[in-house]
Amino acid sequence: MYNPLTEEIAAKIRAVSDHTFYGYEVNPDYSRDEMPIYGTHMPEMAVQPRSTEEVAAVMKICYENNIPVTPRGAGTGLVGGSVPLYGGVTMDLSKMNRILEYDLENFDVRIEPGVLLSDLVADCMTRGMLYPVDPGEKYACLGGNVSTNAGGMRAVKYGTTREYVKAMTVVLPTGEVTRFGAAVSKTSSGYSLKDLIIGSEGTLGIITELTLKIIPAPKEVISLIIPFTDLGTALATVPKFKTAGLDPQAVEFMEREIVLASEEYIGKEVFPANWNGIEIEAFLLVTFDGSTKEDVNRLTDEAAEIALDSGALDVLIADTSTRIRNAWSARSSFLEAIMDQYELIDECDVVVPVDKIADYMEFVNRTGDDLGFEVRSFGHAGDGNIHIYQCSNSLSKEEFLAKGEIFFDTIYREASRLGGLISGEHGIGHGKTAYLAESVGEINVELMKGIKKVFDPKLILNPGKVVRFDEESL
Repeated sequence: MYNPLTEEIAAKIRAVSDHTFYGYEVNPDYSRDEMPIYGTHMPEMAVQPRSTEEVAAVMKICYENNIPVTPRGAGTGLVGGSVPLYGGVTMDLSKMNRILEYDLENFDVRIEPGVLLSDLVADCMTRGMLYPVDPGEKYACLGGNVSTNAGGMRAVKYGTTREYVKAMTVVLPTGEVTRFGAAVSKTSSGYSLKDLIIGSEGTLGIITELTLKIIPAPKEVISLIIPFTDLGTALATVPKFKTAGLDPQAVEFMEREIVLASEEYIGKEVFPANWNGIEIEAFLLVTFDGSTKEDVNRLTDEAAEIALDSGALDVLIADTSTRIRNAWSARSSFLEAIMDQYELIDECDVVVPVDKIADYMEFVNRTGDDLGFEVRSFGHAGDGNIHIYQCSNSLSKEEFLAKGEIFFDTIYREASRLGGLISGEHGIGHGKTAYLAESVGEINVELMKGIKKVFDPKLILNPGKVVRFDEESL
């Protein structure tokens, strides 16, 4: 097991860092992330480093003294990934938030891990560039995005975070500093250690610098709001856009209830409730981009024709910055609206083949009804990543958790049967570790454990996340 963080060890850490909090000084926010259902665990100390050297010095002390360390950014995760289950030190990287350097000739930008997604996107736009990855939480840190391989709404066209990480500086659990990757376009130079860190949720190393790929920003963007009488018809339309070669930037689906909740939360009606007296039950929100207005108009005209032929009630065009902003503001507020509406919430973000989404959603809703709680779902129809929320205002917490185990076990098993996986972008954290082995298989979990031990022999870095070890191993 781990050692307690004594006053003596705390003094050693203070000697190498001017940015520490110990005991009663530690902010209670460090005990949790955005999904409080997974519990709270306070660290004994918090450090807010300002440099790679500071991170390395603190990490070396913790390694020598067998003190667990939990990396953390903005704390916007949803699976307990930044919760310090075993106390120790929380390494808060949010103050390492500088955009260091652009190299526009090679289309990359060098940043620290605490830079917020929203800040990088805004700064890139001033240079006519785009960082394409677009997770729903715009105030997350880029280091956290990389650590979970965040995807988001533009993944259907531009891919996930992994495609945009060229290089990184990493502090290993031993306190050693190394660099993975390079500011080049391709490599065939041994195992891709960079790609092991991406999506590892801070269990293998602490990212202290990133070189990210950026692209020229598209000059024209148009979104379509497409209403349907049922979700199945809406989802059956999605593959037709890709088959027709339209290459949408984003394709989101949402059901009526979550739209109404979001509009109430933001205080603005964006999506129509009915069409010619017909109640609308589901929507697609589809965005196209391109170099010229003529190009984008051609894409949206073809998409509208496909949608109407497939059973859409109408196609509404958002072709001004205000209309586009309003539509995506409602979409981006779904999680906040759910949290505002319900006392008890748990969630998952399964990913299934695109052509299986409709059948899977029917299964999920039926399972929720059978267990006696409400299900709110939305997601990325273009890549099969679905955000599913188990919600209740009537169950006790004990009942909610017990039924939740049955719910997630059931819907994860069905996702696996359909050829899917248990997480598309949120990660495993500690909230979903119990389901990982059944999803990917025991052999793969043992391989993951082996990788963890190579990087972190003492198992001190973000322990209890992704893969579990027996207590005697700690």
